Amino acid sequence: MDEARAREVLDAARLLPPGTVTEARLLALGENAVFAADDVVVKVGRDAELLERARRELRVARWLAAADVPAARAAEPEALLVDGHPVTVWQRLSDPVRPAGPQDLAILLRQVHALPEPEFPLPRRELLGGVERWLRLAGDAIDPADAAYLRARRDSFASEAAALTPHLPAGPIHGDALPRNVHVGPEGPVLVDLETFSSDLREHDLVVMALSCDRYGLGATVYGEFTDAYGWDVRTWEGCAVLRGARETASCAWVAQHAPSNPKALKEFRRRVASLRDGDATVRWYPF
Repeated sequence: MDEARAREVLDAARLLPPGTVTEARLLALGENAVFAADDVVVKVGRDAELLERARRELRVARWLAAADVPAARAAEPEALLVDGHPVTVWQRLSDPVRPAGPQDLAILLRQVHALPEPEFPLPRRELLGGVERWLRLAGDAIDPADAAYLRARRDSFASEAAALTPHLPAGPIHGDALPRNVHVGPEGPVLVDLETFSSDLREHDLVVMALSCDRYGLGATVYGEFTDAYGWDVRTWEGCAVLRGARETASCAWVAQHAPSNPKALKEFRRRVASLRDGDATVRWYPF
């Protein structure tokens, strides 16, 4: 799904005043195309397979609101399916007053990790669950040998992850815990992008920042601010390497889905796969 297709779906959904779809500002384009218009944000999912996840995200938003956890709030209670794409509507947040930092994320994670299970079921954090779909969307744009390598790597890490003994008690997690998923407005930091909320090892939320330190150029000082604010460094846990490897595998496959339409994504995919094949944990990964 490219931006043009997402705008077609947005127009077909008839959620915005006539003639304003072209004026909606594209905020992000990944698993969802995210548009801002007037006082709402509209998320258009890549395909119908994401409908149940969109519905669960709305339930999570209501649950977090009831628990007084600062997070994105829904503007409409139900997800729509429009031309094969799930569509959800959210309250638009005020403009950010500053970029989110590691401490903001750590404090919000501590709140989430203190919550009991909600009344509705949360899934396990199937970190590797999207690999097959992402590789399928990549199609012939990627080398079949690279796709086979990632499938084998997925299977290996899935087996290892299932056997892990956690350090922290399991329970609700955000699932994609990065500062980019925190918005700092006039009233303080709030969590956004709630579709990966799960019930699983809390370590899943912490290994994300550890990987950012290793692969994405996050400085040691900044990472230290995160661990100080949270109160524990996941890298001291013997299972960290397993979750890190699983997340690297998923990150490579996620990039692959963009390869058919984005040459920069294809280049970055090849870089990432090569670094995994070579066992080189020092190779820097980049957005595209």
